[in-house]
Amino acid sequence: MTDQIVPCLWFDTQAEEAALFYTSLFKNASIHNISRYGKEGFETHGMPEGTVLTVEFSINGQKFTALNGGPMFKFTEAISLQVFCDSQEEIDLYWDALTAEGEESYCGWLKDKYGLSWQIVPYVLPQLMADPKRAGAVTRAFLQMRKFDIEMLLKA
Repeated sequence: MTDQIVPCLWFDTQAEEAALFYTSLFKNASIHNISRYGKEGFETHGMPEGTVLTVEFSINGQKFTALNGGPMFKFTEAISLQVFCDSQEEIDLYWDALTAEGEESYCGWLKDKYGLSWQIVPYVLPQLMADPKRAGAVTRAFLQMRKFDIEMLLKA
């Protein structure tokens, strides 16, 4: 068995809804398993029997677990998922889908409707930032952006 790190995403009660949304958005994604709360432990978790407990899913080979754990914990920007994109069309697709009912931030960051933070980043950005002659101008350009604009980054 290989060691693998699997992020566990804590939701109040939207684990299945979120997993279905995420796997519908990405081309190479699927749901693998859904487990449900039983009657055992009700006094601790308070979830009705049959309620979704976890949803195991993957996106582009990365496994995730979505957990319905209740309202006590919320997502913060301290953790975000980075999506590296080849084209402006790809950036636009993910940005538009993930900000619907969510909120935009700056420099390619956003929160989806579940409060999970994402960064939608062009593949070319790390290359531009590694060039000491261009890094300052590229930084000035992207600090003005919400959604990344590849053409503007290349012109910087």
